[in-house]
Amino acid sequence: MIAKATFGAGCFWGVQLTFQQIPGVVTTAAGYEGGNKPNPTYEDVCSHTTGHAEVVQVDYDQEQVSYNTLLDVFWNNHNPTTLNRQGPDVGTQYRSVIFYQDEEQKELAERSKQLVEQSGRFNKPIVTQIVPASTFWVAEDYHQSYLEKRGLASCHV
Repeated sequence: MIAKATFGAGCFWGVQLTFQQIPGVVTTAAGYEGGNKPNPTYEDVCSHTTGHAEVVQVDYDQEQVSYNTLLDVFWNNHNPTTLNRQGPDVGTQYRSVIFYQDEEQKELAERSKQLVEQSGRFNKPIVTQIVPASTFWVAEDYHQSYLEKRGLASCHV
């Protein structure tokens, strides 16, 4: 069965590439979620007035990959202790956030956050939000598979 998961972990270019490489992930889409403006553009989101986060929506085959595995990928591929920033990218659109689709995803996300907090891996508090999914708005075409189209493996300098 195909299910959806939505993660915000900074700039969506690298996040999308990371999730695309997971066996069992069927499709990914870069987009915006959690804001108050219908059909926002990248410029709208960067204005810091819409409240949206840059996110990646992941469609995955539950028989091939679990939501817990996707959560592990999420936690291992960004810094969940930096409020509204990832590396050089600063702003609320770069916040660490999990948009859960149902109560099971909420419980699994909360449990995974607690385990990461208890692990001692980070020396600062985790600021990741775990909130109900709202409307997902697909980002402009030029943002989709951005790094892959340019032959890049990551956003890092």
